[in-house]
Amino acid sequence: MKTRKSGVLAAVSAAAAVAMLLSACGGSSSESKTKVDYVEPSSGIPSSYKGELPTPSATKGYYNQQSRDNVKDGGTLNLAISEIGPNWNYLSTDGNTGYMSNLWQWYQPNLVTAGNDVSGAKISANKDYLTDMKLVSKDPMVVQYDINPKANWNDGKPIDWTAFKATWVAYNGKDQAYNPPSTDGFDSIASVEQGDNAKQVIVKYAKPYYPWQLVFTSLVNPEAGDAKTFTSGWVNNPHNEWAAGPYVVSSSSDSQVTFTPNPKWWGNKPKLDKVVYKQMASTAEINAFENGEIDAADDVSTADQVKTVRSVADGTLRMGYSTKTRVMQYNGKSEALKDVNVRKALTQAFDVATYNKVQFKGLNWEAPQPGSELLSPFQKGYENNRPAEGNFNVANAKKTLESAGYKMGSDGYYAKGGKTLEVSFTYFGTDATQQALAGAYQAMMKSAGIKVKIVNQSESKFSKTVSSGDYQVLPMAWQATSALGFVTAGPQLYTSDGASNFTFVGSKEIDAMLKKAGSLSDYDEQTKAANAAEKEALKLYGTIPVSTPPSFVGAKKNLANYGVTLFANPAPEDVGWQK
Repeated sequence: MKTRKSGVLAAVSAAAAVAMLLSACGGSSSESKTKVDYVEPSSGIPSSYKGELPTPSATKGYYNQQSRDNVKDGGTLNLAISEIGPNWNYLSTDGNTGYMSNLWQWYQPNLVTAGNDVSGAKISANKDYLTDMKLVSKDPMVVQYDINPKANWNDGKPIDWTAFKATWVAYNGKDQAYNPPSTDGFDSIASVEQGDNAKQVIVKYAKPYYPWQLVFTSLVNPEAGDAKTFTSGWVNNPHNEWAAGPYVVSSSSDSQVTFTPNPKWWGNKPKLDKVVYKQMASTAEINAFENGEIDAADDVSTADQVKTVRSVADGTLRMGYSTKTRVMQYNGKSEALKDVNVRKALTQAFDVATYNKVQFKGLNWEAPQPGSELLSPFQKGYENNRPAEGNFNVANAKKTLESAGYKMGSDGYYAKGGKTLEVSFTYFGTDATQQALAGAYQAMMKSAGIKVKIVNQSESKFSKTVSSGDYQVLPMAWQATSALGFVTAGPQLYTSDGASNFTFVGSKEIDAMLKKAGSLSDYDEQTKAANAAEKEALKLYGTIPVSTPPSFVGAKKNLANYGVTLFANPAPEDVGWQK
């Protein structure tokens, strides 16, 4: 699914194929045109370059990729983040945000590594955790994992086959007390057993599942494997003892997190002495980068912000395609939106082109409305899965409502059974562009006879608002964690009982279609099945893809292995300051 890899880190996981994000701001009166007139270095566009922005490659990351030999030992990296917690368990639905993904990856296991092949072919074992992973039988499907003998949890216990079993139990969907973001892949497994020794895992599948490489990518510590701990035991507590990564959380609060090297880490020594995340609103992040308070800014999204970043003397602008898709979510369990006709009318009346002009004002980013929330437009197999575009206009929105029994009132709004049709539009933060987008949406719906109440929440309430379903219409974004994540993202986002289906609409027939992609080993057949299922899912009008934004990261020019990584996941221990 869609996720910009904020900085270096984003989880590679089928269990959480997409992570939720705030729908970032965009737009300003300044101009920052994009065209091919300059070869962009991997380290970014230096402040000394005053020309127009280049067009990045859709298959390349821009993160100043450097070998460990070219990175200094020591130093501190200061970063900003919109939200810290409250649930630190990224593997649970409540913790499954792009922000927690960034924190999680510094100190928790990540079993696989990935490259930037947009067809998802470059997936391999992370040798710090797995010496090997292989398919040992196709019929029945059996996968063998060999765990690094040196790999231990921070509490001193070995990482062994029991961690794989604990992860399977939490994710297979059999025990409803757990809340995984998705059960896909895990629900195809028949058993998880010890192999020749405790460091070898044999996973037997009841039915084939592909890509099997993305089923087990992070692990549940068996000591934290019970349902109560999984769902609520991580609130405001990162639990270093249950972790196993190059760094540890040396201090944390709702305003700041500090990572320091893990003295028990068996892999390459982390290059940095300290990584500090400071919670701040996205509007404050650019000023913090400009004044030197932080060393990188991941939430660069307006023309004015781009201009500011490019003016920082020791900074660069790292730009590329993101793996994020901005969407509009309709809460199908809310009273006003239970009727599919109302959701359809909202979609028909939504002028996406105008909305995106506000979103990207001044950036001159070519961003036609995408047709999928599963595959990025630059990925092989992408299709436009939205319902027929010819039906999207105000006149048809009114016809849809009238055919559903709504009548126009003297106040200019439709009503049914004596009750005016009114929905709330929730946005987060104080950014002027977000306010403008809310106002634009309200005006669009008014022209179709639909009353909209605007609700503003602080950015820190984003996760709680989404996971609790305390909204009706909400702009947000999904962040893809792998080029092959679309296989699991379909069930995660669209199944009728999916933990990450925040539209709360679906059908058993579509559920079956969504599961088909995982039973196929051929990439082209997988995308064909995923596209067919998404076409039916989008006909329920629970969500609509809105835009595919660029990814801009401001960074100090000598910051290595950090920036726009696309689908790659550089090792966190290699992040640091270039020699």
